[in-house]
Amino acid sequence: DTNLADNVRVQPYCVLESTVVASSCNLGPFAHTRPGTVLEEGAKVGNFVETKKTTIGKGAKASHLSYIGDATVGAKANIGAGTITCNYDGYRKFPTHIGEGAFIGSDTQLVAPVNVGDHAVVAAGTTVTKDVPAGALAVSRVEQANRPGYSEAKRRRMERDKK
Repeated sequence: DTNLADNVRVQPYCVLESTVVASSCNLGPFAHTRPGTVLEEGAKVGNFVETKKTTIGKGAKASHLSYIGDATVGAKANIGAGTITCNYDGYRKFPTHIGEGAFIGSDTQLVAPVNVGDHAVVAAGTTVTKDVPAGALAVSRVEQANRPGYSEAKRRRMERDKK
C-alpha cells in the first residue's frame, strides 16, 4: 500500500505504511512513515523520524529524531533534530503548517493548531504556541542564569547531610 517512485533511497530498518514517495527522496535509516504520509520530490525523512498524515514538500528535510504528525511542510523547509508537532490535546488532533523555506531549530515543539510562515525561523528550543508570520523569528525560552560556586556548595551540603 506504499507507492515508491524511481530513484528513491530507503535505508535499512524503515517502515513505510500507506505512503506516497516521489522521486529522489531519501528515507532512514529507522524512519517510520505512517498512513497518509506524502513525500514530494527530493524530500528527506531521516534517522528516527516518524510522520503521520503529513506532506513533506519538495526538497524539504527532517533529518533526525523528530515526530511530524497532521502537518504540511513547505518546499525546502528544514526541520531540526528533536522537533515535535504536538498535534493531540487528548480529545482531537490539530494541524501544523510549516511554510516554504522555513527553518525550524532543534528541539522545537509546535503546539497545534499553528502556522509557521514562509521563510520564518524558529529558534532552537522554542515552544511555538502562536502563528509565526512569514519571514519572522520566533523565540520562546527562558534566559540562561549561571550560579557561580553552585556545584561546590551543593557538594558540601550533600556531604553534611550524609552524616
